[in-house]
Amino acid sequence: MEEEFDTEAEERLRELGKSTRILITGGSGYLGSMLAEMLIARGFDVTVLDNLSYGQNTLFNLFHSGRLHFVHGDVTNEKSMQELLSKNKFDFIFPLAAIVGFPVSEQKPEITWLVNHQSMLTLIKCRLPGTKIIFPTTNSGYGTTSGQQECTEESPLNPISTYGKSKVAAEKALLEAGDAIAFRLATLFGMSLRMRTDLLVNDFTYKAFTEKSIILFERKFKRNYLHVRDASRAFLWAMLNWEQMKNKVYNVGHPDYNISKEELCNLIRKASPSLNVFFAEIGSDPDKRNYVISNERLLKTGFTFKYPLDEGIKELLAGYQAFRDYRFKNY
Repeated sequence: MEEEFDTEAEERLRELGKSTRILITGGSGYLGSMLAEMLIARGFDVTVLDNLSYGQNTLFNLFHSGRLHFVHGDVTNEKSMQELLSKNKFDFIFPLAAIVGFPVSEQKPEITWLVNHQSMLTLIKCRLPGTKIIFPTTNSGYGTTSGQQECTEESPLNPISTYGKSKVAAEKALLEAGDAIAFRLATLFGMSLRMRTDLLVNDFTYKAFTEKSIILFERKFKRNYLHVRDASRAFLWAMLNWEQMKNKVYNVGHPDYNISKEELCNLIRKASPSLNVFFAEIGSDPDKRNYVISNERLLKTGFTFKYPLDEGIKELLAGYQAFRDYRFKNY
């Protein structure tokens, strides 16, 4: 097992794992499969509910542990969710099932609201007393800002996508209900068993690997970034520090990487010198997010980030060597 924390924290996690049952909805996904693996390795009893809409086969390596239980289901089915929650005493629920990202949420707005918001209301209503929820929302809720002033957890929310709006509404309902922590996650990156190449860092690095070129819109727009492993570590950290952290919202993103798209491309070019970047002055990126994030509140709890962006880019370039999709090609 790879150590993600210091020895004392790892020992406390293993002790907690002996008596803690966890439900992860969407646990076969990009973040969920990583989180499930970390939890299983530390002795937690984990139930994953997933509809496998992307044909994931990301959990097969974990069933040998005897601590993984899989339910093929959908969070929008209120009756089955009610049954699952009433028959099982989960200590923590991690609701990861979501329609994630700007383009797909605009294509499927009704389904996005059903999955991202309505299903959270069902969880809140049906969870047994004492069940704690750690919910990943998104720092895209800050929307378009000047990119100069840091957004704290107290900054006004101005989501610009259906994804952002639905997650912000779910976060509000959850915090009002209590017994919860909300994580406003930065833009995720890194290799995962259920790979996503549509995330910005993963996408740009894939373009550097395959096409050696990127056409860049809104090159000065800034975002914060977070390795998928650091995102998973934050959930473990919140369980360990529940009393200190509960009923609050936390920005979760690497404090060293509030950078523009152009700066991101420059980082990728350091690892992949053959990359050509072309700046598009005509046209625009429909995703207009632009913000600088303060992660001070999380850092004050003692959490430290382990996976920097430059190392993540190298990881992606190495990983893409083993990444081939020939379904629509003859070579």
